[in-house]
Amino acid sequence: MSGELLEVADLGWHGLDGDRRLAFRRADDRGGFPWLTASKLPELILFVPQRRGPAVGGTLPTHVRTPEGQELAVFGQELATEVGRRHGSPVEMMHLNRGIFDEASISVIASTTVGEIGRLAAQRPDVRRFRPNILIASLRSVPFEEDEWVGGVLSFGETNEAAAIGITNRDERCSMVNLDPGSARPAAEVLKAIVRVRDNKAGVYGTTTRRGRLSVGQPIFFEPAAEHREHP
Repeated sequence: MSGELLEVADLGWHGLDGDRRLAFRRADDRGGFPWLTASKLPELILFVPQRRGPAVGGTLPTHVRTPEGQELAVFGQELATEVGRRHGSPVEMMHLNRGIFDEASISVIASTTVGEIGRLAAQRPDVRRFRPNILIASLRSVPFEEDEWVGGVLSFGETNEAAAIGITNRDERCSMVNLDPGSARPAAEVLKAIVRVRDNKAGVYGTTTRRGRLSVGQPIFFEPAAEHREHP
């Protein structure tokens, strides 16, 4: 569904608290990947998580707003019925304690990279296409700078107890980046641009090396293996 813009988030061993903890299971699928994603139903990205009262399980949304503006309970039958109707077969909401991730539990991209891909694809830059956990405004402003971070560590804050993630690999992109977050209409030029200039990779994946709190505006430091700290 649509992502959430957060001012503060807690980083745990399984990624950001609450991230990718909910999924629709396709009831008639007996394969190894039964989850309904926007690659199969693009209009899913027009559904928006909402919080009305205490969060479910401490961090999960309580409701979902449909593209028509109706608010339905996350675990209610009405929401499952509505999504199943659009998909053409029944689905059920599942709560997964540790989440479901493509390759790693944290995804990171720099704002300069988002802007460069938009320029190359002749599309309005929109970070929502890339669905990152963390968007970084780097002081260097070099497109695709994230490639240089693989193998190093990003720490969030200036203390020795700051939250940190180890950058494990580049993020190989799929057709999800083609979907306009405001309309769900596809624009193939976006993925084509990434394939053409960066071997289909943009942004990076990482895993938690130290738990802690992330917040908008905090300083971020990059530490290559066993080397000194420096601003990214």
